[in-house]
Amino acid sequence: MNDQTVLDLTGAGAGPDDDLALATYAQRAYLEYALSVVKGRALPDVADGQKPVQRRILYAMERMGLGYGGAAGNTPATPVKSARVVGDVLGKYHPHGDSAAYEALVRMAQDFSQRYPLIDGQGNFGSRDGDGAAAMRYTEARLSKITRLLLDEIDEGTVDFQPNYDGREQEPRQLPARLPFALLNGASGIAVGLATEIPSHNLREVADACVALVKNPKLADDELFALIPGPDYPGGGQIISAASDIQDAYRGGRGSLKVRARWKIEDLARGQWQLVVTELPPGASTQKVLEEIEELTNPKVKTGKKALTPDQTQTKATVLAVLDTVRDESSKDAPVRIVFEPKSRTVGQDELIHTLLAHTSLETSASINLTSVGLDGRPTQKSLRQMLVEWVEFRQQTITRRSQHRLQKVLDRIHILEGRQLVLLNIDEVIAIIRESDEPKAALIARFNLSDRQADDILDIRLRQLARLEAIKIEQELSELRKEQGSLEDILASPASLRRLMIKEIEADAKQFADARRTLIQAEKRAVAEVKIIDEPVTVVVSEKGWVRARQGHGHEAAGFAFKAGDGLHGTFECRTVDNLLVFGGNGRVYTVPVANLPGARGDGQPITTLIDLDAGTQPLHYFAGAEGVTLLLSGSGGYGFLARVEHMLSRQRGGKAFITVGAGEQICRPSVVSLNSEPKPVLAQAGQAPAAIQTVAATHVACASTGGRILTFEIGELKLMEKGGRGLTLIDLEPKDTLAGAAAYTRSVRITGIGRGGKPREEVLEIRSLNNARAARARKGKAADLGFKPMGIVRVE
Repeated sequence: MNDQTVLDLTGAGAGPDDDLALATYAQRAYLEYALSVVKGRALPDVADGQKPVQRRILYAMERMGLGYGGAAGNTPATPVKSARVVGDVLGKYHPHGDSAAYEALVRMAQDFSQRYPLIDGQGNFGSRDGDGAAAMRYTEARLSKITRLLLDEIDEGTVDFQPNYDGREQEPRQLPARLPFALLNGASGIAVGLATEIPSHNLREVADACVALVKNPKLADDELFALIPGPDYPGGGQIISAASDIQDAYRGGRGSLKVRARWKIEDLARGQWQLVVTELPPGASTQKVLEEIEELTNPKVKTGKKALTPDQTQTKATVLAVLDTVRDESSKDAPVRIVFEPKSRTVGQDELIHTLLAHTSLETSASINLTSVGLDGRPTQKSLRQMLVEWVEFRQQTITRRSQHRLQKVLDRIHILEGRQLVLLNIDEVIAIIRESDEPKAALIARFNLSDRQADDILDIRLRQLARLEAIKIEQELSELRKEQGSLEDILASPASLRRLMIKEIEADAKQFADARRTLIQAEKRAVAEVKIIDEPVTVVVSEKGWVRARQGHGHEAAGFAFKAGDGLHGTFECRTVDNLLVFGGNGRVYTVPVANLPGARGDGQPITTLIDLDAGTQPLHYFAGAEGVTLLLSGSGGYGFLARVEHMLSRQRGGKAFITVGAGEQICRPSVVSLNSEPKPVLAQAGQAPAAIQTVAATHVACASTGGRILTFEIGELKLMEKGGRGLTLIDLEPKDTLAGAAAYTRSVRITGIGRGGKPREEVLEIRSLNNARAARARKGKAADLGFKPMGIVRVE
């Protein structure tokens, strides 16, 4: 079966017009499934902030009478069993598993999951430690008061309705949200090819931003971010990311924030003290923190290992040096209270705090992904401004539709009252017509020029409504209705009036439901697990097969290094223990290994593949060890290159950092040292030779050599320093079948290595005079060199 295999979709005897290619059918079926998951399950709607299952639960509970009633809407309903709610939701609107519906209901009742819970739950609805809720037959639920902002206008023509799954019921496509709940409570979900992670925000701040955008749609970003400085998580905590990082995430709709717990120091008797954590960042829990402390202080041997790793041993010693005991004192009165007692009173408070933040989830990352279903029905990653603007547009539509619906009712009532008023003025004649006429309706219409609607109302009127007092009431009601009619017509005819009404309603809702911000926003430096390393000279030795080790001191002879059978020296680096070893993979990723983590030189070392996580099919090509301030020239066989400092390439992840863009069929050339930040530092030595002499002079020029034997030199100032990496600029204009053998930064001379006849290695040193003969602007073809061999690499010589 291939891509053109045809499926008969209609059964035997179907003609060619009924056939469909398998590839087309599979593509269409998968797309329909993906859209169903995206819009029907995983992503919230920007209008009301609800996913379909949440919307159906709220609507079903409203129809069950579980909201707030009374004249002022302040009387709560009596809660009912959650199982009853789930059954109603499944039976009428959501034909899926009961556990999925109940889990959604539970989440909407948890004050640690939602900033503004939409359901008031009674019973065990779980805890922030991951404890599950009790079975639905035990818990009870009703709508919380704030859900009035979602449901109060549901029957006022504000939103469209659609048939349910079996066509017997109607359900709303959206809820007429009076505030943007997509930002208030946030959302989290994973769909097919899409995901969302919208954090919660403070109601007062969001309301102020909406009012500002209604008043000025061209509100500057700085003013908008001043109104909404950042998320406001249910559990509080502190956002330590810089304001610029938060704003960048809001502008692009995606980002990551650093969030940490909040704590206080409690002084005890005799100079003792204890650290008490009272608020946790999102995703963290008391149980999780305690488990992390247990793992740090009593680590388990990893699978496949015979003993604890050096990292585990070192971390254990670091934590036990400052921490004595930890206990959970959380209770009903204090939802979060984790007490940490220091090893002794002499332990510095900052030292204990920094250690805990660096090694546990007391400090973590919280992602932002503002993906939601827009007003156009398309799932899109939006900026904060786009989400607010779309909600404002939706709110304008709901107010317009509500006003039109109300105006129609007012006009209908005026029409009825005008008919009654006419009857009261001619009551005796009306009674006579009704008593004497065979068809009183037609007679009334003919005599008083009434409509069918008015005539029916008069015939159905009660005798008590013919009293004299009733005429006064009709006149008063007509006066009020005509006044309301004018107000509604003004709203519909004047955008300014509509905006004023919207602002008034937003401010009224904010006044009723707003509360204080819980999450502190204050930029702080991220806590990093620091290991005290003695700064001393060391030589990093790398073998041809990728075995690495570190030997104390400098000045070692290359001939003195021993290797496994079949292996040999790739190169050595004279650096210091506080420096880093960079590994350049063939996929363009740069991997970082601290020199202090390298094994000693007593044995053959350790394979570099055990210290980093290489992608499948990727091999390490080049190495460099040195300080963060070192500048390297990075290039590829496609003829492109750029400058970057070591600090730009560092990564704490074993999976490295994508840094060099590698085209199809291209390879990364050997990095070349440009500048060592005016400090005497080591450089890579050739295989079989002693380490190269110490460099103290920054390179001034770049020499490029192609495998076709062409040489080009130019000033190093023509290249760019690219902090985020990439492909770089064109170094040399290559012929169609030619490739770049390498590029080296130099001051006086370079060494070109290659392969001569019979596969013998060859090399030649080009001095400044020869290099000047190949001088031209960057991206030129260069000059053909009579080397007598095929260049394979180029390195700097001093």
